[in-house]
Parts: sequence; structure tokens; C-alpha cells
Amino acid sequence: MKYLKIEVFVPAENVNDIIEAINDEYLGDNNYDYVYSETPVIGYFRPLEGASPHIGDINKIETIEEMKVEFRIKKDDLSEVIKIIKREHPYEVPIINVLELIETGD
Repeated sequence: MKYLKIEVFVPAENVNDIIEAINDEYLGDNNYDYVYSETPVIGYFRPLEGASPHIGDINKIETIEEMKVEFRIKKDDLSEVIKIIKREHPYEVPIINVLELIETGD
């Protein structure tokens, strides 16, 4: 089975919303759910003209305490998981990294 690692950067106060939605709607595997990790990070961005930022002001560099949330999914479930993240994430354009994992025999 092919797996992907998802990394998504989320304001700390919104992590639970995303994790709960994924676990309510996405069936995990191997008899476990709520399997994820989070790492504190500082995010930087500057909203440009035409943006509708959740946080910050147009043309001003902003910083925010975020969490990098990481979890594994089945490759076939990617589009559904991305839809859930985009629906629950407060940012206009969330950063979602998708990394293909090498099979390790599980």
C-alpha cells in the first residue's frame, strides 16, 4: 500500500479543529486514529493587494506562532484529506506539503 506524509502549518489555536475533522471524516488504518505529531514553528508572510488575510495587514510582513502538523494517509485518500484541511483551515491559502513515503514492509 502506498502512503503519503502530510505536513500542514496551522495557527496553534486551530490544530484541534483540523485534527478532529480529519479523524471524524477520514478512516485511518492499522486500528489507530488521531495519529499525528505537531512541532511549534514561527510562520512569516506578507499579504499582498487582493488578499483577504485571516491574520495581518496588506503589505505588512507578519509573524505568527504556528504548529507544523504531520500525519500519514493512504495515497488514495489524498484528495479527500486535502478537501477537509482546506475547509477547516483558517488561512486563505494554507501551506500543505505532501511527501511520498517509501514502503518499509508494513
